[in-house]
Amino acid sequence: MTVYPLVFEPIFKRRIWGGRRLASILAKTLPADQPIGESWEIADLENDQSVVAVGPERGKTLAQLVAQWGDELIGRAPLVDGRFPLLIKFLDARDTLSVQVHPDRAMAARRGGAVRIKNEAWYVIDADDDAFIYRGVKSGVDADALRRSIDRGDIESVLIKVPARRGHCFYLPSGTVHALGAGVTVAEVQTPSDVTYRMFDFNRVDEATGKQRELHVEEALACACFDPVPPEAESPQHLASVWTSVTSLVRSESFVIERVRMVDGVEQEIPYAEMVIWMVLEGYGTIACDGLPKPLEFTVGNTLLLPAGLKNGRVRANENCMWLEVSVPIESSLTGFDRPEREKPQSSSSTGGYVDLNVPQRSGPSTGGGD
Repeated sequence: MTVYPLVFEPIFKRRIWGGRRLASILAKTLPADQPIGESWEIADLENDQSVVAVGPERGKTLAQLVAQWGDELIGRAPLVDGRFPLLIKFLDARDTLSVQVHPDRAMAARRGGAVRIKNEAWYVIDADDDAFIYRGVKSGVDADALRRSIDRGDIESVLIKVPARRGHCFYLPSGTVHALGAGVTVAEVQTPSDVTYRMFDFNRVDEATGKQRELHVEEALACACFDPVPPEAESPQHLASVWTSVTSLVRSESFVIERVRMVDGVEQEIPYAEMVIWMVLEGYGTIACDGLPKPLEFTVGNTLLLPAGLKNGRVRANENCMWLEVSVPIESSLTGFDRPEREKPQSSSSTGGYVDLNVPQRSGPSTGGGD
């Protein structure tokens, strides 16, 4: 069995707050005449399965490959209730999302089933000049004060409003009261859960249904956290060489996010002993490895899953590249792994064409779910 980097068909989600920026910023081919809020890049949930887009395993679901490839795919990363441990998305907020909370560990234990702990992080890809997010509640606000603000309709008065600028990264552990502000496009990394408890939705009416969306105030208050986000989760560390730089953005119990930049013309080994995910935000390049007859070309808007068992992998930047690198924190050779010496630019040793990532893209359900 020879594994290779996986690219999946995006699953597009219509959202009341969504827009069309995923087309202009990330070159996504969106369904016509719909406000698309989310592009699910890697998903292994009850009602949403990523499907392989290219290569020998084209058409298979992520769940099928987890079962088929096993440790060659996920390495030592633990499954979550038998599922792939991460859910990877791009989000486009034309309007501000609902003020919401995700289930904490206690709520997940009480409810069970599809209610799982949901930790997440946002990396800001693009933002309007006055863009912001809400993250957490102000000092001194407790559950009673939060409930009163909901009843009054001025919940914003008790929330911490944070400017959102391109390149910012925010960690949102389960229980954090939060909302993504209007005019922000983000890459979202989270645990495999799609349960959201809305506590306030600005009295909006969904044109698709003619009704306001359901609120879950009691559930939200039951798992809301009133402590600040631990600062150690966001302690940037920067490593740089002549040709490549790596910036640590988030380190949490569920995932690690780093930003990688590679200079045009550089080609080097892919050294990882565990699986990693690349969310490509700038430039384009290629990956060559055993199991692929031709190098795999990647560009802005692509998300790649690099299996733990990848053999003889090499990446080449065909122009200045930047991607988010996502991994699962485990005790393995990935932890503290010394990256290889950065190589000087060299000509690619491959010849011939590339695997085409301009693949059919499918749309998810037109109503319900999500934020």
